[in-house]
Amino acid sequence: MIQKRFSRTLLLFKEEGFSKLQNAKVLILGVGGVGSFALDCLYRTGIGNLCIIDYDCFDETNQNRQIGAFEGIGQKKVKILSKKYPGIEAIDTKLSYDFIQSFDFNAFDVVLDAIDDIPSKVFLALKIAHQKGSYPTLFSSTGSAKKLDPSKIQCASIWKSYGDKFARKFRENLKKQKFRGDFKVVFSPEEPKCKELGSFSGVTASFGLRLASETISIILKRKI
Repeated sequence: MIQKRFSRTLLLFKEEGFSKLQNAKVLILGVGGVGSFALDCLYRTGIGNLCIIDYDCFDETNQNRQIGAFEGIGQKKVKILSKKYPGIEAIDTKLSYDFIQSFDFNAFDVVLDAIDDIPSKVFLALKIAHQKGSYPTLFSSTGSAKKLDPSKIQCASIWKSYGDKFARKFRENLKKQKFRGDFKVVFSPEEPKCKELGSFSGVTASFGLRLASETISIILKRKI
């Protein structure tokens, strides 16, 4: 029997669509300002198997944009979020080259990259999306800091992203590693509004929600 909390989700997606969501497996790498909102959305929508990976602890500066930061100062993000979202799998580890090489990403339908370390993002792309048609589906977030207008957020191939310094560095590093695959990224060409690493939850959260929306779309299109 479907839980009452999903009754309105069922009205939108119908039984077949909701069944796909319940059976889907999604991995979120990084649960900060972008990843925590992707997690929240996917959990509320009914994704049945969610796994998060992060190594950081919450600090006071996270409170302007990260879910869990108010109650979790000084504590591991995965620990706080696994309590806040019962039933998810939480892995406390650094996303190092060795971990990425050894981890079984094929156990998931969609992998959401919400990490802010470009070398790790490149290792991940090489592991998952180096060949055309590879599985699982990879979606990556680019630079969400220093921006104010969520209406500027777009989703496109990594090779068609533009106007963002972080995305440009990401592309350049992929080329250096002779990456020949493709995957989608969420990005914004909005001009930076400050030099420092300032952030606005209206944009960082919208990045996460766009990642979640794209994930739902992919899952619903797949055949059971």
